[in-house]
Parts: sequence; C-alpha cells; structure tokens
Amino acid sequence: MFRRLHDAAGERVPFTVDGRSAEALAGDTVAAALLANGITVCRNTPVSGAPRSPYCMMGVCFDCLVTIDDVGNRQGCQVRVAPGMRIEIQDGKREIDR
Repeated sequence: MFRRLHDAAGERVPFTVDGRSAEALAGDTVAAALLANGITVCRNTPVSGAPRSPYCMMGVCFDCLVTIDDVGNRQGCQVRVAPGMRIEIQDGKREIDR
C-alpha cells in the first residue's frame, strides 16, 4: 500500500527498529520510514492488543506511537529519523520508566 516513489533520492539515514538495521531517506518521519521499510504496525493497544498503524500522518490520531531512543509514546509522524535512532514497536501502554 505505501511505497516510495521510484525517483526518490537523498542521503541515506541508518536507524534500528527493534534491534534490526533499517534505512530511511533524510527528512523522512519515523512513521514514513517504518512504512517504507515494510513495517506496518507501530504499536499494539493496551486493552485489546489490537495492532495499530500510522493513519493520519499529521499528528492528529496518535495511532503511530512508538518508543524512540528509550522514550515511549512518541508520535512517529511528528519526529524525523536521525542517524543511529533506536525505534521500538510499542506493545501496550507506555512503561512507567520510559
């Protein structure tokens, strides 16, 4: 469903998702980078465990919450990927110490 345009060019930015290496283009948001890498689930809801994916891509819906560099509940569509960034898929509610 989501794929990068064929002529997209730019500096490659390395990051990790749940410890696995991935790559984005400079300027990509975390949510866009996850989708471009084939990762469609950003978090699982605390009550039912239902998987959630980026939806609005503009900061309104909160479906793209992820843990970024050990800080939970970050909106992936509002944060640009940085070199070496550590992203984790958020499972349930945010941990108390994150």
